[in-house]
Amino acid sequence: MGVTDPAGPVMDRDEVDRALARLGQEHEAIETSLLALQDHAGRRLLEGAALTGVTEERWQAAEARITSLWACFDAYTAALRGARQIRARRRWSSREDLAQLTGLLRGESVTVPDSGTGRLSETFTLSALVDRMNELYATSLDVIVAADAVWSALPARIDLLAEELRRTRQLAHSVGVRPGEHPAGDDLERITRTLTRLREDVVSDPLAFWVPAAGSSAPGGGRPDTTVYDREARALEDVRREIDAVLTVRQDAEARLIRLRDVLSRADRTLAEARAARGEVLAKIAATEVPVVSGPPTALHEQLATAAEYRRQARWHRLSPLLEDLERKAEDELLRARESLTEVTAPLAVRAELRGRLDAYRAKVARHGLAEDSLLVERYDVARRMLWSAPCDLRVAEQAVLRYQQAAAEMLGSASAPQDRGGDQS
Repeated sequence: MGVTDPAGPVMDRDEVDRALARLGQEHEAIETSLLALQDHAGRRLLEGAALTGVTEERWQAAEARITSLWACFDAYTAALRGARQIRARRRWSSREDLAQLTGLLRGESVTVPDSGTGRLSETFTLSALVDRMNELYATSLDVIVAADAVWSALPARIDLLAEELRRTRQLAHSVGVRPGEHPAGDDLERITRTLTRLREDVVSDPLAFWVPAAGSSAPGGGRPDTTVYDREARALEDVRREIDAVLTVRQDAEARLIRLRDVLSRADRTLAEARAARGEVLAKIAATEVPVVSGPPTALHEQLATAAEYRRQARWHRLSPLLEDLERKAEDELLRARESLTEVTAPLAVRAELRGRLDAYRAKVARHGLAEDSLLVERYDVARRMLWSAPCDLRVAEQAVLRYQQAAAEMLGSASAPQDRGGDQS
């Protein structure tokens, strides 16, 4: 039976050699990872930064873990060196050497001194010590990679946005958009303060802007939190559009003012025509309701004069919304004036239609040689006298035209009947 101890059965020479080879490979891999961790750009930044908040707290804990990690590695290195020395004593290790190597390679043979954990020391097997180092390495790297990812992403983007903000502020000032005078100017001041504070917070406390990926076990799994940045970027874009609108006003203000004057002038002329037409209708048409025509839009003319003054004073930020409002109201006013003219002149249009219908029927009966018929002449004269006299009662005149049409239709029907019968006889 083989000799046994707390480390288990005594390993043979081949098992020892394989274990030493495996541990040697693990040692090289761990050493490479530790050196990479030591040289990581994020680690150097964390060591040199004036940290606050979550990052300060987590980095202090990570530094303690890194110190413990190096202590574990030193103990691991020493244990591996000791095992190699025992194996190197003889080409064919004695049973005592193999028993000692079994204890070193499989037993809790490695003591790690206190490294800030609060304990005097801890004892591990080499396998457990590797697991412990992997755990310390992963949790330390997670802090470093997350902080580095935030520093790599956000400050540069904030700086670019701040530069865009600077150009926008200059442009805003050139068109008179200033804090306290225009909402866009107030927004620019707020965005400036927010971006300044955001950059300071990101530099001193990057981990406060880190969103871990749900269920991810990879070091640094997650993404930078860009919520505040994205909100301010959208706000700046909105301000930029407002300023672009003001710039557009500056470029075409004169042409827009000319168009406004023309629209209001047409509205004034149309209303004047409607007022004149109303007087004509009241004089020429009896027993009808004629709508009242309003006066010229004096309020719009006053606002137009204000707009012209804003343009003269280069107060583009005030001119922009005023022009938009005036253009909408001026078009509405012109439409209202045209509708008013149509409503007022409706009785005259009805009279003109009746006159045209009467003359059309008279021409028709004349083509059939019936124009001199006494009944038709009588009814035509009655209808014409009503339509061409003032004031004209449209309801009575329309009845007179209808009576003439009916008589004309009867005459035309009678005139065509004998011809039809004669045609049948032949």
